[in-house]
Amino acid sequence: MAEVGEWYYSNKVKEHFLNPHNFLIEEPKEGEFDAEGEAGNMACGDIMKVWLKIDSKTKKIKDFKWRTWGCASAIASTSVFSDMVTEKGGMKLEDALKITPQEIIKRLHGLPPRKIHCSVLVDQAFRNAVSNYLKVVDKK
Repeated sequence: MAEVGEWYYSNKVKEHFLNPHNFLIEEPKEGEFDAEGEAGNMACGDIMKVWLKIDSKTKKIKDFKWRTWGCASAIASTSVFSDMVTEKGGMKLEDALKITPQEIIKRLHGLPPRKIHCSVLVDQAFRNAVSNYLKVVDKK
């Protein structure tokens, strides 16, 4: 049995859970972001919503904000993914779409096996946002 106060996750998960990066506190203003996407459901307990700001010329992700309702793994997965796609001036959409849930887990220095779905959910939310963005761009 675990001792009170024992932490089962990596220090990287703890860092992102306790100090999440790029978290959106207030509802976004109309037109503030170019796309949004969501994944998960309340039945499983994890819902992830993401917002993207994309440079229309370079197709780089200039901003990635998010809200996640869920456990430490869900929050940390979304937080670390937001860093991955915005660091170094932003990642091109085509490159960001190549990020796998396994790469998110590696960046977090691991997740418990029963929490791997959290990295999959952020990937799905991001892909839904990109899909929504491309629908809007195609209409222009």
